[in-house]
Amino acid sequence: MHLSRRALLAAATATASLGATPAAAADHPSTGFERLAADAYALLSGQRVGVVTNPTGITRDASHIVDVMHTDPRVKLTAVFGPEHGFRGTAQAGGSEGRYDDPATGLPVYDTYLKSGRPLADIFTASGVDTIVFDIQDVGARFYTYIWTLYDCMEAAQLAGKRFVVLDRPNPVTGRSAQGPVLHKEFATFVGRQPVAQAHGMTVAELARLFNGEFLSAPVPLETVLMTGWKRTRFYDASGLPWVPPSPNMPTADTALVYSGTCMFEGTNLSEGRGTTRPFELLGAEGVDGRWAAAVNELGLPGVRFREAYFTPTFSKFQGKTVGGVQIHVRDRAAYDPVRTGIALLVTARKVWDGFAWRSDNWIDKLTGSTRVRTMIDAGAGTDEVVAGWQEELAAFRSVRKEYLLYK
Repeated sequence: MHLSRRALLAAATATASLGATPAAAADHPSTGFERLAADAYALLSGQRVGVVTNPTGITRDASHIVDVMHTDPRVKLTAVFGPEHGFRGTAQAGGSEGRYDDPATGLPVYDTYLKSGRPLADIFTASGVDTIVFDIQDVGARFYTYIWTLYDCMEAAQLAGKRFVVLDRPNPVTGRSAQGPVLHKEFATFVGRQPVAQAHGMTVAELARLFNGEFLSAPVPLETVLMTGWKRTRFYDASGLPWVPPSPNMPTADTALVYSGTCMFEGTNLSEGRGTTRPFELLGAEGVDGRWAAAVNELGLPGVRFREAYFTPTFSKFQGKTVGGVQIHVRDRAAYDPVRTGIALLVTARKVWDGFAWRSDNWIDKLTGSTRVRTMIDAGAGTDEVVAGWQEELAAFRSVRKEYLLYK
């Protein structure tokens, strides 16, 4: 990849945004919404506004930004657009809320889930908005669908001739670096539209600039409202913001910490912990015993230990059955590498449990972005060998990524 002419246009567009050069703040960062409101919504003046959001679009006192803006005469909020799980968060994985009028505000809520291109552009046109605002808490993983909702909405806004504003929030697992394999375009789906690393290490505003500069066929009129006081090394608990689960199986910021690695178990016949109180931290299957925890602990992976664990999922894989496996205990967040750890868990699970299998649809290839991880593990490759296989493409992504970073 390379820095394209579109990147220069995106950078010029962002320069006009509120807070293009973030200043130092006090103990906790100010979110994009907080800065927008503090500026009396000047960026939205005279505009009919629609907001793409979900339950994570909150203020520091846990009020929802839609409820706040709806009662503020300085902003003309006329529509809401809901992603996967819905605007108010009532739907499980793979679901949405459909089209309805929000009981609390009376605003029309439009469903964006699994819509893109011209059909989504037509929804934006029908809503009558001039400006589309995006404010959703991401978790830092390529296969978490909200960043592709961002991408699809930017593309559709461009087609519909709408202005696009991104309100930034912290990457809860820091923005220190990108890790993991990069998506190959032939494996593009809603869990990865474009060549981005599995753990991207970016905020949504940075991703929006990347999308506009590198991937959209034509750039959308984009403005970003940045945070002040956020540093790339900070985890979510340093933000002072309450944690709202972005989706039903992302209950805590600890879940987000492991997710970019252990979500790969969705591509296997093992439980990724859905249906437990610790999804993505508990992994297992019928017939797995303490040998798995012992095998992965022997690798001495930095910042993490594994406990032999038994659990009974209430839904999803192995519903109502007691399974054996591991619980992940992260002991040093700064040293922990979730993607490498996820690969180590896959490699060791295959070695110690003869029932190991990939999902029959090879979903693992969509999650990791190519056939490489699956075929190398099947061929008996170890963790170091698998990780080495993506370093060249990761270096290329990191080179492009650095052109769009907005914080130190």
